Amino acid sequence: MEILKKTLLDYFKSDNIIEILKSKKIKDVQMNTELVTEGSIFFAINRGNEFINIALEKGAILVIGDKISEKIVDTRVISVENTIKTIQEIAELYRKNLNITVIGITGSEGKTTTKDLVYSVLSQQFKCIKTQGNYNNHIGLPFTILNIKDEDEIAVLEMGMSQMGEIDLLSKISKPDYAIITNIGDSHLEYLKNRDNVFKAKTEIFNYVTSEKRVVNGDDFYLKNVEGVKVGFSKENNFVIQNFEESLKGSEFCIADEKYTLNLNGDYNALNSSFAIVLGKMLGMKYEKMKLGLENSKISHMRFEKIQKGNILYINDAYNASPISMIASLKTFSRLSYNSDKIVVLGDMLEMGEKEIEYHQEVLEEALKMGFDEIITFGERMKKAKELLKNENIRSFKDKNEIKKEIEKYNSPVVLLKASRGMKLEEII
Repeated sequence: MEILKKTLLDYFKSDNIIEILKSKKIKDVQMNTELVTEGSIFFAINRGNEFINIALEKGAILVIGDKISEKIVDTRVISVENTIKTIQEIAELYRKNLNITVIGITGSEGKTTTKDLVYSVLSQQFKCIKTQGNYNNHIGLPFTILNIKDEDEIAVLEMGMSQMGEIDLLSKISKPDYAIITNIGDSHLEYLKNRDNVFKAKTEIFNYVTSEKRVVNGDDFYLKNVEGVKVGFSKENNFVIQNFEESLKGSEFCIADEKYTLNLNGDYNALNSSFAIVLGKMLGMKYEKMKLGLENSKISHMRFEKIQKGNILYINDAYNASPISMIASLKTFSRLSYNSDKIVVLGDMLEMGEKEIEYHQEVLEEALKMGFDEIITFGERMKKAKELLKNENIRSFKDKNEIKKEIEKYNSPVVLLKASRGMKLEEII
């Protein structure tokens, strides 16, 4: 990581740092001392100051932090006014110094799956790095950038947000060459109030990417009229998804007269895959490599993930939830032909704003139409919505162990789990 070394020297302009770095090789950048090894640079974020001595003992060549105790005296420790602002500024400078293509991915739903699929496709031809886990915010994104190696060719960066200005900040730091917006939904309405504001916030990325390098969901009410390359099922799109079919093993579809197979269910995942295909085409990839990339894709956990536990098959789709993703998941689950009882466990959707109970009612009403063998809810919002519907076919529980006992009454059931991350429905498994 010689380019990072040069960037640090340019940023700090310190004789002490020049002396430290001139004979050292940077291995990586870390924010967790458990991952620090010889050659790491450690950023002491939030409570990281408590672990500075541990980072030094484990071989960190530089430690960067703020409000550092006077008891810590070591030439490798750099005291800054604000560690978070510093990691952002260094990442922005490092990005400018790198010869790399950056792909920024945002949207209300499907960001992480799209990121994984784009990475899987592009890594068939290019040396790629992607956002790990949920490191998609004002700390996680610069951290990912600082771990780009000199030989990396493409960075696939997920961009999350909860209010205005956040996507602009992440775009300013990362300078994306291409942008993908998956959709405009109801996430973060507690802060943004309505979808108009969600649209404005998500499209802040367009200030940094020219229209011919924007890939968007052309079926989305808000995105169908923006300037960009539109992808979707409707015939008005530049790239039209056709012949979508799914089975218990996954799905298949056609786009641009080419057939693709995916080990994921849901028409929304055909759309997410198509974003990756269109981007691959823009970067000059051939069909066979893109096809292989999708067939071998590995998606982050808790995205319609099938988990067999004894005689129970769980479909864990509980990473996050909004009305759009809830209903999409329910529809996909209802279409799958299992010779077993179908149970859905629906937990609260968080950050939904003033109409949160109304949104929960809508989801439950849709679930009732689909004829599941049992509908179970968990959480106060779902319980209130259930009480307003006055439908005895929905049962509410306060305890996850009680939900587990209810599920175990069935003989080899299939169980869909769907809720916002804070509900931790996977604990039922």
